[in-house]
Amino acid sequence: MRIGLAGAGRIGAFHATTLAALDGVDELVVADERPEAAATVAASAPRARTSAVDSLLTSGIDALVVATSTPGHAHLLRAGVTAGLPTFCEKPVAATLEETIDVVRVVESSGVPVHVGFQRRFDTGYRRARDAVRSGELGFVHTLRANTSDRRPPEPGYVPTSGGIFLDCSVHDCDVVRFLTGREVVTVYATGGNKGEPFFAEAGDVDSAAALLTLDDGTMALLSTTRYHAQGHDVRLEVLGSQGSVSVGLDESLALRSVEDDVDFPHGPVHDSFMDRFGPAYRTELTHFLAVARGEAPSPCTVRDALEAFRVAQACTLSLHSGRPVDLTDIATT
Repeated sequence: MRIGLAGAGRIGAFHATTLAALDGVDELVVADERPEAAATVAASAPRARTSAVDSLLTSGIDALVVATSTPGHAHLLRAGVTAGLPTFCEKPVAATLEETIDVVRVVESSGVPVHVGFQRRFDTGYRRARDAVRSGELGFVHTLRANTSDRRPPEPGYVPTSGGIFLDCSVHDCDVVRFLTGREVVTVYATGGNKGEPFFAEAGDVDSAAALLTLDDGTMALLSTTRYHAQGHDVRLEVLGSQGSVSVGLDESLALRSVEDDVDFPHGPVHDSFMDRFGPAYRTELTHFLAVARGEAPSPCTVRDALEAFRVAQACTLSLHSGRPVDLTDIATT
């Protein structure tokens, strides 16, 4: 297959390396608004060449991977499905709720398969936790505790376009809560604050936040996130049930230090970023996308799934700024 890759930034370069190593990828066509960036990425991958962004969709590709910055997602996703190209798009599919709803309308009416990049759905730990929940071995699940902590804050210029900490970071946890439980969020209550660099507050954002999500069966999901966790990139999940409990991310890479007597766990090394934390998941995810593009499998994460995760994160953002609980019926779906 010939895969078009739109975007040659950090995640685009990472995807290029992953795609070039997958069986079934015969050629990779890289495009970016910065031709020099596209050339650098293409030079580092076997069987890769460059294309102008405007001509990528007509360059003979069989499928499209969208890995640009967020403002480019919606336009390229619409263009891809209009051209009849199976498309993989990094989250979010659009920068605003209104545009996300429009993208869902366009994609669903096109009938073209679209796979949205929530890579935790392909992480071994998260999938085993889902199996434990869905099989009933945990009994009834009453609490989930999800944590996403970045080792270091992003560049100041990124924050004003990020959508805020819930849409940028915790949206993965919002998606995983739905993925694991098969339930929908009905209410959220969020809080947050700033103790770090002033550019977060200047952009109307926070550097640390938490939210309580109540699901439609009464299950509680507690989310926490921060831009300051220098000990290591830390993504974990605990699922607590009446008959048992499981944890994702509780291994030697755990970026915490015990102060109990005679405890030397964990031994490390810790993860530096989401890319090494979820490297295997990204490879599995893109391998599955190739099957979607060949018509051999349905999309494992649709634009409708992306919309629902966006709605939950949007509700958290609204709750953060209003200081009140938010019902998901207050967040538009159409």
